[in-house]
Amino acid sequence: MYLADRSAPAGAKTAPDGGPGRAPAVASAVLALGTVSLITDVSSEMVTAVLPLYLVAGLGLSPLGFGALDGVYNGVSALVQLTGGHLADRVRNHKLVAGIGYGLSALCKPLLLLAHSLGPVGVVLALERTGKGLRTAPRDALISLSTPAELQGRAFGVHRAMDTTGALLGPLAAFFILNVAVGGYDAVFGVSACIAVLGVVVLMLFVPSGAGPGPDPVETVKPGGAKPAGVNLREAAALLRLPRLRALALCAALLGLTTVSDAFLYLLLQDRTGIREQWFPLLPLGTAAVFLLLAVPAGALADRIGRRTVFLTGHALLLAGYGLLLWAPHWPALPYLVLALHGLFYAATDGVLPAAVGATVPAKLRATGLALVGTGQALARFVCSLAFGAAWTVWGAGPALAAAAAGLCCCVAVAGFVLRPSAPDPESAPDPARLPRGTR
Repeated sequence: MYLADRSAPAGAKTAPDGGPGRAPAVASAVLALGTVSLITDVSSEMVTAVLPLYLVAGLGLSPLGFGALDGVYNGVSALVQLTGGHLADRVRNHKLVAGIGYGLSALCKPLLLLAHSLGPVGVVLALERTGKGLRTAPRDALISLSTPAELQGRAFGVHRAMDTTGALLGPLAAFFILNVAVGGYDAVFGVSACIAVLGVVVLMLFVPSGAGPGPDPVETVKPGGAKPAGVNLREAAALLRLPRLRALALCAALLGLTTVSDAFLYLLLQDRTGIREQWFPLLPLGTAAVFLLLAVPAGALADRIGRRTVFLTGHALLLAGYGLLLWAPHWPALPYLVLALHGLFYAATDGVLPAAVGATVPAKLRATGLALVGTGQALARFVCSLAFGAAWTVWGAGPALAAAAAGLCCCVAVAGFVLRPSAPDPESAPDPARLPRGTR
């Protein structure tokens, strides 16, 4: 069983000479959604870059309290992803559901100006993550349905590269605002809100309402042009009978249980190297810069050599970053090495996983399938944030990270076994005749 889908799908168009038909490497819908994600990520990462320091140094939260809030920040979106994915498939309007999610997140940004204690901040962050949860699966479904299966690694790589451009610009904006504006954190939150509104406007004006399917055994448009009926809960639940989807969901959740959140990684890096507070918002730039440079090459490589190999290699690189934080001497280059490995991890995993899911799930249920895997992964990371925060509080930073590294090493080995090749031509797209009843 592979994580990848390297073979040409049965329904792929062919050129007159019998070879594969030449299709655009990146669909216009992918570029439009990438632009929306770029703008939205500038807004989101402005907040994310200052949030750990704001909560720990500004509001005085303990590592355990921050772990709980960070878990909420990631866990709420996980719980909502299933709703967003199934709703998009049910109403057959992925753009509408994604737009609601983007709009809700934009509305929450100004509320941070009014929240100055743990309770209100937690509520606002939960609502903002609800918006992220609603939009993630429909957005990724639009990307997947716009792209042939054999090019989905590249398409997701392009989208993630554009998304990461925003992640690169957001901390820079936060850094400059903190240094020149009166009001500090409130100024960051106010500018973030304005940029988030711009992202919603771009989505409404430039993202097409529907994406044409790539070569897929389940058609999204019936003969005669009629729109297919939406799916019901029974059909969605039947997805769990697809062995490859179960394997992907299991491995994503298992690895998520030992993946320390970005915020904790940056706090660990500051604790280890003594980086001054005013430079803290720039730490995500290292991760984002490497991610930006390598997201497209990593996606193309996954299409060529197999997504399983690239995906597991990404987690091995993250493990190497943990090792440097734990045992490397205090080199001046240490922060750069850790951030580079962190960016490599994201380049090798963030777009590769949804590309693998897209090659496994029928088009009719694409958003639901993406949501199932994404939910399992995000819930696992929610648990990891809570556990890591508690471990840091009780044991200290070093032993907590050592435990996470040992767990990640074991989980990578298990994932490599679960996702191993197990049958001839295991990477072909699902055959409609073999799908569980209700998913055909």
